[in-house]
Amino acid sequence: MPMSSTLRDVIGLDPRLPGLADATLIMIDFQNTYRTGVMALDGADEALAAGARLLGAARAQGAPVVHVVNDGGEGTPYDIRAEIGAISPEVAPAEGEPVVVKRFPDAFHDTGLEKTLRDLGAGPDLVLAGFMTHMCVAFTAQGAFTLGYRPTVVAEATATRTLAAPDGTALPAATLQTAALTTIGDLFGLVAPRVRDLTG
Repeated sequence: MPMSSTLRDVIGLDPRLPGLADATLIMIDFQNTYRTGVMALDGADEALAAGARLLGAARAQGAPVVHVVNDGGEGTPYDIRAEIGAISPEVAPAEGEPVVVKRFPDAFHDTGLEKTLRDLGAGPDLVLAGFMTHMCVAFTAQGAFTLGYRPTVVAEATATRTLAAPDGTALPAATLQTAALTTIGDLFGLVAPRVRDLTG
C-alpha cells in the first residue's frame, strides 16, 4: 500500500530529532489516575518506567523539566489533592522543577506553561511524554506547534486505552496509540520511538 508524504515533509520541516540536553522536558499527567480504576491505561506501568528513564536522563544532562497535572476537581479521578490524582512517585518532581496545573487537554490552554517555559529560557525544542497519547499528549503537541515550538513525543513513554469506535466496535489501545502518534508525526511534532533515541 503506497504511503502519502507527511505534511512535515511537504512543507519542509526539520526531520532531525533533538538531543535531550538541548531540549526542555514536559512530563504530562503522569498521575495515579491512569494506573488503576476507571481510567487505567493499557501499558501504563511500562510507559511510566520509560518516563522515569527519560526524566532521569534529562536531569543528568541538565535539561529543564516541567511537570503538568490535570485537575478535575475534588472527588474525581483527577483530584490532585488526593492520592488518585497525584503524580506517580517514580516521576515525582524534584525540588525546583515547576508543576503546571491544567484543566484542558492542551497544557498551554489557560495555564502558565508558556510563561514557565520563557522563565526557564526554553528554546524551541520540547520533549513530551505522558498520558494519554490520543488526548493530552497529542493536543499539547498541537498547542506547542501552534506557538512555534518544535515538540518531540517519546512514544514508549506514552500510553492510552481501548475505546468504542463510532460504529460501536472496540478500538484497541494499541491501534489508538499508533493512530495518535501518526497524527502527531504528520504535522505537529516528531516522534521518537524510544528514550534512547534522544540520549544517543
